[in-house]
Amino acid sequence: IAFLGGVIRYILKHDLWFREFALAYTNIATIIEDGYRDTEELDGVFSGFDKDNASYKHDTWQYKGEVVPSALAEHYVHTSEPTEGPVQKTSDHPPPADETLQHPNCVYQIMRRHYARYTPEMVERVTGCPRGTFIRVCEAITRNSGRERTGAFCYAVGWTHHSFGVQIIRAASIIQGLLGNVGRPGGGVLALRGHCSIQGSTDIPTLYNMLPTYLPQPNAFSPHHTLKEYLEIETVPTGWWHNFPKYIISMLKAWYGEHAQPDNGFGYAFLPKLTGDLSQLPMTLSMVDGVVKGQFVLGQNPVVGAVNSDLVERGLSRLDWLVVRDFAMTETANFWQKGRLVQRGELSPADIATEVFFLPSAMAAEKEGTVTNTSRLVQWHDKVCDPPGDSRSDLWFMYHLGRRLKELYADSTDPGDKPIQALTWDYPVSGEIEEPDAASVLREINGYTVADGKQLKSYQEIKDDGSTACGGWMYCGIFPEQHVNRSRSRKPDAAGPESSHQGWAFSWPDNRRTLYNRASADLDGKPWSERKKMVWWDDAEQRWTGKDRPDFLPTKKPSMRPDWSKHPRGMEALGGNDPFIMEPDGKCLLFVPSGLKDGPLPTHYEPVESPVANPLYSQQHNPAAKMWPRPGNNFHEPQDPRYPYVFSTYRLTELHCGGISTRVTPHTAELQPEAFVEISPELAHELGINNLDWTVLSTARGEIEAKALVTERIRPFVVNGKVVHQVGMPWVFGWEGYAHGDIANVLLAIFGDPNTSIHTTKALTCALHKGRLAHAGGVGRGQ
Repeated sequence: IAFLGGVIRYILKHDLWFREFALAYTNIATIIEDGYRDTEELDGVFSGFDKDNASYKHDTWQYKGEVVPSALAEHYVHTSEPTEGPVQKTSDHPPPADETLQHPNCVYQIMRRHYARYTPEMVERVTGCPRGTFIRVCEAITRNSGRERTGAFCYAVGWTHHSFGVQIIRAASIIQGLLGNVGRPGGGVLALRGHCSIQGSTDIPTLYNMLPTYLPQPNAFSPHHTLKEYLEIETVPTGWWHNFPKYIISMLKAWYGEHAQPDNGFGYAFLPKLTGDLSQLPMTLSMVDGVVKGQFVLGQNPVVGAVNSDLVERGLSRLDWLVVRDFAMTETANFWQKGRLVQRGELSPADIATEVFFLPSAMAAEKEGTVTNTSRLVQWHDKVCDPPGDSRSDLWFMYHLGRRLKELYADSTDPGDKPIQALTWDYPVSGEIEEPDAASVLREINGYTVADGKQLKSYQEIKDDGSTACGGWMYCGIFPEQHVNRSRSRKPDAAGPESSHQGWAFSWPDNRRTLYNRASADLDGKPWSERKKMVWWDDAEQRWTGKDRPDFLPTKKPSMRPDWSKHPRGMEALGGNDPFIMEPDGKCLLFVPSGLKDGPLPTHYEPVESPVANPLYSQQHNPAAKMWPRPGNNFHEPQDPRYPYVFSTYRLTELHCGGISTRVTPHTAELQPEAFVEISPELAHELGINNLDWTVLSTARGEIEAKALVTERIRPFVVNGKVVHQVGMPWVFGWEGYAHGDIANVLLAIFGDPNTSIHTTKALTCALHKGRLAHAGGVGRGQ
């Protein structure tokens, strides 16, 4: 954030921002409440901070005189402020703005003050990046942005796995908004995932706090008792998300069919309600405490892949039952036999009462379905061959588990069993093993009209009266006819600047390749650049057209302005120059009035564990970070001399994620046969360590050993005037397969980002010395 904040300061100081774009399409001119106070005034916290609850209230972050709700996709982010009534705008007029940018509380002036201290010298002091290098980066970014050029930020878990990961990405989005690199070809902020369908798992989703396609999960502690209350609270008054009732009611019809009727709120009461943070981090602690009794682990390996591995093992040991599905034995499945706690004598297999079911699963090539990549492109893949023996696809397992549960509870009179009884679960099966038809699942996600079962062609056809069923509104249009699966389409365009490859697979929503592409045209609807034109207003046809599907109402003129005297709602409250239609005001948010737990602007904090003090504020780390201090999950104090080195984990090209798919494969295991700790020649010299020497790494959570890899890829930093050494280690090793090693995640603590509950793996502290552990030769080397 210090580096990106420095880029923001550079852009503003040298007046290099794309003024026409940002003034019209971002909230840079919007005026914020008088009571707003910045971290520069409050020494590292924003106004509204509740120290006792380590959380913020958003009152003073709001637009002046208004209450602006967050976009619906961010409604899962709860603040300490209780929700007492509908989240509605308190006025029927556009947000107050000063396009001269002179008002002291307009976003432009707030950002100038906020980032004033992020000078090249401060960037160097905080990050260790030489100021000359930093300035060259700023020059490259700004030189390749503007009317004729665009640039993109591509990030991965090096940005997300922090206690302030969301704010890092926010900082990049501010840069892109200022430079006009959003909604235009070649622009954007793009996540590079470590798996081929992480986007798909987010969309449908595997997240605990959302319903498919970013609809908010009902909360037991909010006024969500009935569908009516839920819709009143969660429906955003202005912008595209005003259509939320259509999407949730059609989803309920897809899930509960004839049991979803107007008189029972379309089965809304069948939905489970959140009771708190049910993410993986606190669930580990809940297992340790005996609250969680059973767990399904499907294609995951948390003993290797989750932070604080010893605590994960301890939690697994206190379950009543554990189901693991994978195509090879995992550390999670046999923790009771070979785990670290068993090897060290802290647990005995005889004392572990957990009943473990290990079920063989099919590999990717042995099943059909879709993958969705980071550009929202949904592509079908066919099954190459049948899985061996008793191996089954995930779809087979979930379908037949659901079928058996429905049979088990069919005659129950317990009201708690009604959600299972009401669930539609009628997918066709084929073959001796009764494999469910994956295409039928995708047809249901696409949606259909209830009366005749015809497939919906677009999300524009979804209704809120129960006449349509749709499992995921953003995917509507992917299966527009019974036998037309657009994710199968493979029709590339010819090479050249006119290509957009609309015939290659399907990109949600509505086969749109660039979100917010109205921003690729100027205020009059003409392309900012003929060379990079994407969509534009056709005055003769009186509609938007172009190389992509316009992400805008097709006939809304650029000159259209809302008639506020008529109290407009939904898209009627956005004008022809408001391209960011998912936001309530149609603007790209440089300053966030609501929807984030830790601040309206990104600001630099040190990680929770750091060898240096925060040079900017006395507030050391993100004050809203999620923390679970307890025995077995102890944290290091800042600048703790016992743990002087920065510790970071990473992946390897040759070994995938938790490692099972590649550690059991001789070819890939041979390429990376054992765990290692990577250190610089300078640190190696300081500690008397040679390449391939055994070393011991330790934190307050545990200790492990690995051979040293001395390499100049790892460099020392000079941070805040102090030399800081970095230690790196891959997190893919365990005791199963052909490639072995101690588990890096033993060293990591359970704390994370307040918005996403993502864990911290990229910046902690550790100790390192030459030598071996007392149990050397045991855990992690297959002996």
